[in-house]
Amino acid sequence: MKHHHPANFMDKFAYWTVQVLKYPTYLFFQRRHMSHAMLLETVAAVPGMVGGMLLHCKSLRRFEHSGGWIKALLEEAENERMHLMTFIDISQPKWYERALVFAVQGFFFNFYFLTYVVSPKLAHRITGYLEEEAVNAYTEFLKDLDNGSFENAPAPAIAIDYWRLPANATLRDVIVVIRADEAHHRDINHYASDIQCQGMELKEAPAPIGYH
Repeated sequence: MKHHHPANFMDKFAYWTVQVLKYPTYLFFQRRHMSHAMLLETVAAVPGMVGGMLLHCKSLRRFEHSGGWIKALLEEAENERMHLMTFIDISQPKWYERALVFAVQGFFFNFYFLTYVVSPKLAHRITGYLEEEAVNAYTEFLKDLDNGSFENAPAPAIAIDYWRLPANATLRDVIVVIRADEAHHRDINHYASDIQCQGMELKEAPAPIGYH
């Protein structure tokens, strides 16, 4: 898997911010992959929406185009939301799990909003490292599906429709495409941080994910 090596203070701050956020969740959830995935997607769905919203407002203020970045970030947010909807459909979370989602989202939205206002390049770097951890988490999920520790149930209809999977697709197929999405988001956000570190504006977004 691709890993962006922290090269300066900002990168190290972003990396260790994610590590500090990661370890309590890993200790709490252990191998409870569904609950862990729901929490991951609650957080992962925030950056694209916040970044897209703030770039939208910036575009209005400056009377200039965003080079496709608004659309790219909002598509990222929608993609992450569909990850969450898929896991909710599969696991039917209990009330306290929904409450945890609500609390984490509230905290992270405000934290990320303020971070993006102060430094978009730091915000994108944090997201890049978050997505790296998501790829790691889904890789562990696949290992447990492959060794029989987790039941490889049929894929839910929402996932089959969204990713255009075969009718006989399984949960493993869903995790594979979700992990691919997270890898794409990882690369997009590290790229966004890189070009801003070089003093360049977000002028032209890379191609979006081509699955639907």
